[in-house]
Amino acid sequence: MAASSTPQGTLRQRNVGGGSKKKDGASSDSDLDTILKAKAASKKAAGSQREYQITAVLITALAFLTRFWGISHPDEVVFDEVHFGKFASYYIQRTYFFDVHPPFGKLLFAFVGWLVGYDGHFHFDNIGDSYIANKVPYLAFRALPALLGSLTVTVTYLIMWESGYSLPACVLAAGLVLLDNAHIGQTRLILLDATLVFAMACSILCYIRFYKLRHEPFSRKWWKWLIFTGFALSCDMSTKYIGLFAFVSIGSAVCIDLWDLLDIKRPGGALSLPDFVRHFAARAFGLILMPFLFYLFWFQVHFAVLSRSGPGDDFMSPEFQETLSDNVMLANAVTINYYDTLSIMHKETKAYLHSHPDRYPLRYDDGRVSSQGQQVTGYPYNDTNNHWQILPADGDENTRRSVKNHDLVRLRHLVTDTILLSHDVASPYYPTNQEFTTASLEDAYGERAADTLFEVRIENGKPGQEFKSVSSHFKFIHNPSKVAMWTHTTPLPDWGHKQQEINGNKQITPSSNIWLVEDIPSLPADDVRREKVERSVKTLPFLQKWFELQRSMFWHNNQLTSSHPYSSLPYQWPFLLRGVSFWTQNDTRQQIYFLGNPIGWWIASSLLAVFAGILAADQFSLRRGMDALDHRTRSRLYNSTGFFFLVWATHYFPFYVMGRQLFLHHYLPAHLASTLVAGALIEFIFTTEAAEPETPTYQQVKAGKKAAPSPKRHILAGERFAGQSLMGAWIACFVILAVVAASWYFFLPLTYGYPGLTVDQVLKRKWLGYDLHFAK
Repeated sequence: MAASSTPQGTLRQRNVGGGSKKKDGASSDSDLDTILKAKAASKKAAGSQREYQITAVLITALAFLTRFWGISHPDEVVFDEVHFGKFASYYIQRTYFFDVHPPFGKLLFAFVGWLVGYDGHFHFDNIGDSYIANKVPYLAFRALPALLGSLTVTVTYLIMWESGYSLPACVLAAGLVLLDNAHIGQTRLILLDATLVFAMACSILCYIRFYKLRHEPFSRKWWKWLIFTGFALSCDMSTKYIGLFAFVSIGSAVCIDLWDLLDIKRPGGALSLPDFVRHFAARAFGLILMPFLFYLFWFQVHFAVLSRSGPGDDFMSPEFQETLSDNVMLANAVTINYYDTLSIMHKETKAYLHSHPDRYPLRYDDGRVSSQGQQVTGYPYNDTNNHWQILPADGDENTRRSVKNHDLVRLRHLVTDTILLSHDVASPYYPTNQEFTTASLEDAYGERAADTLFEVRIENGKPGQEFKSVSSHFKFIHNPSKVAMWTHTTPLPDWGHKQQEINGNKQITPSSNIWLVEDIPSLPADDVRREKVERSVKTLPFLQKWFELQRSMFWHNNQLTSSHPYSSLPYQWPFLLRGVSFWTQNDTRQQIYFLGNPIGWWIASSLLAVFAGILAADQFSLRRGMDALDHRTRSRLYNSTGFFFLVWATHYFPFYVMGRQLFLHHYLPAHLASTLVAGALIEFIFTTEAAEPETPTYQQVKAGKKAAPSPKRHILAGERFAGQSLMGAWIACFVILAVVAASWYFFLPLTYGYPGLTVDQVLKRKWLGYDLHFAK
């Protein structure tokens, strides 16, 4: 009877001491208890999911607010909008242009302009030109990077969420990007960096989603996220070439993953070699071949749109230019005859072949002796000292036939009445290259005759092809020694009037040896040879055009080595030692100064150092037999946070070996990665984690199965632990973001360009001696 007085709901007590048989499939008391726990855990997970979703919506809304607020100011051209706005206009007008960056980001701007009906009439020629007066839909153009910049904050949050981090860790990482003045400033203008950073962030997110499906290889979802990763990587590299760093980041993770798959002792069992080859081939297709095909696709669109002759023609070969309609260069091409007077220009440096009576010094600064012959130099301006008469090798004064490809010729300098010569004497700057000088007519047709002979070698020319002005790009090869006439931009000393050195380059193949005849001054304007003949537009294979453009892009990108008043070095970026002046307005004392949030950058950079210190301390402890971390915590620290650190390192350290101009905006992808490390470390430092076993689902209990490992558990993206004490993480998150928000607000006038600041207000913002305007 006592048993009957027991409350009916205490099922566990009713089964104590004996295992009653199940009736008609009814669950045992223990099974029902497990089911109740599973339902409770499911409700808790659903509640947690809603918290993440609500926070994501709030952060996205704040991102849109900060990026779009006051985006109409200033209503005039700012900084590099002169380039990328101009390129959008050229696309819309289908006018060929040249740029060192791939076309994807610029095509997006052109697409926006086309959507709003813009005709491309404005060419963004000068900083400060009015958009309103010129009727330019600049708000539509600026809305594109603002949209992508806003979504970058969301993607940063999703990266942390998908990686299994707690809510405060997600909020901190996204908040550091949300409240960063550099990210805001760069995404409110017609610039490429918003597209670059967004694509980079998407590639990380997609790869994490792909990696989480590693227990479901070759499934539909697995393939989907692999393809998405490759597409994001392609968009990254198709915007700027530094997008290649994302390939290095993810490629490193892929190599580690493939190496683990080879391990015969791996928990999931060893893969057979055919299976491993399938895994390798799938990743090679999704992350190498397919991104490269997308990359080629954007260039195909680029060539298809730009069908008309334009300012980019000069960077391309005559064969390429013949594929463009209305090409002025080809229309002005004139056949060159012997005894014509020519002005010869170096294709890449735009310097004319020049000479003057002054001679090389007896000795150079390094002590080497010269020939003391007449100087032959490169001169940037049109001058009579640039005039050379082309003579036949046989000296026949009666011939007036046209010059042909591979002809041997001499060049007579008209002002000094001497003949161009090269000989086995070292040039002023290059001991391995030959000196160029001139010889008297007597010597040129006497004992020095062989040294004055040069071959006209037209690029991609056919035997017997006529040599023409403007259109025939050629190499001038010294016949006896087989060196190519070459010049470079390093100026000669005072004895050479700071002009360019001309010498004989033993390496004939480089494109830097190419010259062209800019004009024929001796030919009258009404000469029959100047009559313009209508030319039909020709075609070239896509890959031939692509290879030519790639060579030119890489060469000119490497030439961006000149100093700039606002350039900076990589060691300055993590500490935010200087920024870039984008725009000023003297009347209102307004200015846009590109600068990150100093507090946010210093915190993120400090936590990078903390992470390196934690790893070093952990390794030292392990060497001494002390294991302070559990397996799961160490796995997340090394693999998940380590992956974020790898992304930062691969987007930062390569700049140390670059010789081109560098600016603060080059650090933005690395800064985003540093915020991921910051969020992960805040959770590691301030969160107490107690791992709990997986809770079986209701269906698993009915089937009598144990809990299966969750597909969300993974090494790269970490695990979300149950039983976390997040109070410390929340406090750290709020304190950090409060300080960062104060710094963000303090520097807003420099980011948004208004209001104007007084001298005292400007001086208060010169924290590290930033070169701000209106400081006095």
